[in-house]
Order: sequence, then structure tokens, then C-alpha cells
Amino acid sequence: MPAWVDGLAADSLALGNRGLAYGDGVFETLAVKAGVPLLFERHLQRLQSSCERLAIDLDLALIRDEMTRFAAQAGDGVMKLIITRGDSQRGYAPLAGAMPRRILQMSPAASYPPGHAREGIQLFECQTRLAEQPLLAGIKHLNRLEQVMARAEWQDPGFAEGLMRDMSGRPIEGVYSNLFLVRDGKLLSADLARCGVAGVMRAELLDQARTLGIVVEIRDLSMSDLQQADELFVCNSVYGVWPVRGYAGLNWPVGPLTRTLQAVAHSLLGG
Repeated sequence: MPAWVDGLAADSLALGNRGLAYGDGVFETLAVKAGVPLLFERHLQRLQSSCERLAIDLDLALIRDEMTRFAAQAGDGVMKLIITRGDSQRGYAPLAGAMPRRILQMSPAASYPPGHAREGIQLFECQTRLAEQPLLAGIKHLNRLEQVMARAEWQDPGFAEGLMRDMSGRPIEGVYSNLFLVRDGKLLSADLARCGVAGVMRAELLDQARTLGIVVEIRDLSMSDLQQADELFVCNSVYGVWPVRGYAGLNWPVGPLTRTLQAVAHSLLGG
């Protein structure tokens, strides 16, 4: 798997790196097609916003250049960028003047069963809950232990994703995707002010839906919202949109609004 560290080919990282020691950093995962990173500007916007919130100094022009060159060399695949606060001595306090580290990795293009997009998926009922921390809410930071624990809950290939809820039981997102509900022609998504990841594809679909004249509502969701929904789907910036057919005894059809936004996502990912 090709990798660069700070713009140079590398296969190792200093043991004192704060990303390794504390999860002190952020990451982005992008689909790459014919050497071009997809949804690139949206990913860079989120990266910049996340680094500002964590007070990590970021040279966005440098990052853009390195990612563009790295993707061009790779061709097709999935590119992962990790930004850590840099290296430091033992202890939580950041080392004054430490330079952020830039890590780029490329994996083969994602391969999912075509039926996930065509017929829809089943969601696993995860017991792992998302802790509420408004200071980190929305950020794709390096501490993904909640997602690791949630994904370890099932091995049955009949479940393509799992639903994660917050400490109050509100549905928030998938383990590696964002969640949307459709009810009475309205598009609903969870408020991510307390927890969850503000996904790039989620942001794109919200904007595109508004452009199409679809009423959009961001608010706290409840399990009764799921029960009363006409359609459900999940999304991310690698696979696009998967309709949700079932969860914990509930079932939904693959509806027209899901198909409309699935087509939008498909075009955004070079389909």
C-alpha cells in the first residue's frame, strides 16, 4: 500500500507521534477515480474546519498539492489522509512548536456487493452508544474506539451496517455512514451538535436536496421517527447511498426520494 509521510514515501512513523499516543488528529477518506480525488473541495473544507477547532496548524495549500500528486500517481482507489498534531514527549501537553504530521495512504478501490445499492441493506442494532461531547461533535478525529467496538458486535454478513444511538437512545448515524429518514416527502437527518461525524456526502446531499426543492429538516431524531419513516438510507463518500430495508424488526421500501438522492450521489462519485 503506497504511503507518504510529510510528502515523502515512507513506511514508518516516530513512536512519539501524538496521533498514535492520544488520537490527537483528524483524518479524511476520499474515493479516487482516474487519479482525481472525488468531493475534494468538500473534504478540504471539513479538514480545515476540524483542524481549526482542534487548534492544529494546517497548511492547506501544501495539503492540497500533496493529495493531488499522490492521487494522480495512484489512479483508482481510496485515499486516506491523516493529520496529527505532531511528535511530543510523554504527557498530554502538546510540545510547543511541534509540526503537524501529514500521512497519506492509498488502498484499492472499495468493492461492495451490488445488492447493497440495488436492493438495500439490513442495519444491525448496535449496543455501543455514542458519548456526547459538543467540543468534538462533527469532527472526524482519530479516536474511533466507539466505532471499533460497535463494528465488533456483529460478524453476520447479512448486516452491511450498524445503527449507532447516543446516550439518550436517539438514532444518530451508522458505524461508518450518516443516516437519513424520509417522511411525507421531507428529508430528515440527525442534529450532530452533541456527537456524530458530519459526513462529506451528508453535506452534499443536504445541499443538493435543497436545490431540488426538497424540504430538509435537521433535528433530534427518535426511535418513533424511524418507526414512522417512509424511507431510510445511509450514505458516505466512498459508496454513495444504500437504501435501508430493515432494522430491529422494522422494514421500509426503497422509495423514490432515496433513489433520487442515490442517483445524485452516484454522479458525485463519478458514476
